[in-house]
Amino acid sequence: MTEILEKYIPQASVIPAFELIKNHNVHLKIVNERVTRHGDYRKMPNGQHQITVNATLNKYRFLITLVHEIAHLEAFTKFGRHIKPHGLEWKRTFQLMMLPFLRPEVFPNNLLPLLARHFKNPKASSDTDATLALALKQFDPQNDKNYIFEIPFGAHFRIYNGKIFKRGNQRVKRFECTEIATGKVYLFNPNAEVEFLK
Repeated sequence: MTEILEKYIPQASVIPAFELIKNHNVHLKIVNERVTRHGDYRKMPNGQHQITVNATLNKYRFLITLVHEIAHLEAFTKFGRHIKPHGLEWKRTFQLMMLPFLRPEVFPNNLLPLLARHFKNPKASSDTDATLALALKQFDPQNDKNYIFEIPFGAHFRIYNGKIFKRGNQRVKRFECTEIATGKVYLFNPNAEVEFLK
């Protein structure tokens, strides 16, 4: 298992991550990219704990996602199945589990202050923390996508499922965008990756 983990997470995090997996009796599945999520946790009918993580994540996002999902398992085990999935119990569990990884041997120095700020009150997804998400994306392979905040006002763009939108005004943090086919208005995070239609 450690040989597999070495391909996906920072070297200095392999042993502690392996210990988390082993101690929580996790069956880790590394899967092809799912656009809607980085990973998930589920208790299988046979009682086994399965965590899936997207293979395409960069090593820092993979590690955060892995610990995020193990924190779900731990929070449900400790506090019961009726807690909110991303409520206070999960947040505290996630914070404690991530603490040993928040060091320069694991994460680059420019990410550490952003991670420290994020983990004061972790969100359901690191993508909702636009500053952290953009910082993490610098470690992704190059692609031809643009972020919503880079799309000019009034310009058109396509999302992963082929739907085409027109970029509108920024509302506090998110952008109002109108779907061309239906006229419906949707809110997009500034760091959503889309295809700019020039």
